Amino acid sequence: MSDRVFQGTWGVILGGSSGFGLATAHALAERGMNLCLVHRDRRAALRRVEPDFEKIRASGVQLLTFNADALSAEKRAEILDVLTGEIGDERVRFLLHSIAFGNLKLIAPEQTRPNAGGKGRAQLAQRLGVDADELGAAIDAVFAEGHSELHTLATPPEYPSKSFLDYEDFARTIHCMGTSLLDWTQDLLARQLFAGDARVFGLTSEGNTVAWKGYAAVAAAKVALESVARSIAVEMAPHGIRCNVIQAGVTETPALAAIPGSHHLKAQALCRNPFGRLTRPRDVAAVIALLTRDEAGWINGEVIRVDGGEHISGATS
Repeated sequence: MSDRVFQGTWGVILGGSSGFGLATAHALAERGMNLCLVHRDRRAALRRVEPDFEKIRASGVQLLTFNADALSAEKRAEILDVLTGEIGDERVRFLLHSIAFGNLKLIAPEQTRPNAGGKGRAQLAQRLGVDADELGAAIDAVFAEGHSELHTLATPPEYPSKSFLDYEDFARTIHCMGTSLLDWTQDLLARQLFAGDARVFGLTSEGNTVAWKGYAAVAAAKVALESVARSIAVEMAPHGIRCNVIQAGVTETPALAAIPGSHHLKAQALCRNPFGRLTRPRDVAAVIALLTRDEAGWINGEVIRVDGGEHISGATS
């Protein structure tokens, strides 16, 4: 059990039933923080996550959970009404925006072009005197088993070819995964629910500077989130609020699985990462908990990478 450094404080996590949000909830509960988790799940998913909620309660903290649309102003007001009634004289030390709901489409149809891996497979098949299709199937099967080094020879991912990003896709994604951080921060501040030393966090990814196919709307949202976070860091500092953004490495989460070509993204990350593994949600949660301590109070307005060196590595194996 970790030290109960956050005893008597509250945290609000948007997207708290899986991935980074749930891992952070566990990390903060172990350190004594009471939690308000907002999530959006179907009934089957709720059965999966309920044991995690029970484990959090068993750590001796208060837990409020709301299966509601965190993007609805009406629902936000209802949740904050309940939270206000529950926390008494305690205050919100922590807010994490971990909403992963965006449109993952291409911006234009793909043009059919020769695949370098396909050429390599054909040449290899010829040298070995085997059927190219059989060799390709074997490579794909071994790649699917987790041999990431074969990603350049594996069959490339396919992307939807009929529906492309439009204005509404961009607008909703940017609000969901970006600017909605400000909605919650402003409302908590207006209700005087924040502690005198409060920490606000958003989550970004390497897609903030690298173009991944099918990721354009989410990438735009991440950049918007970072911009909003900087403004919070400057304009809300007089209210005692520090705001930072965590840039995690490629991580096995439901959000990653939804990205077209995610198997290839994972393979590339595994080949680049100096530690030879993907970032884990608990890696990110541990850093967020660290940055929430008093000692980290002078860190404000930063994008902090938590990826084991993946971002700066030029290695491919």
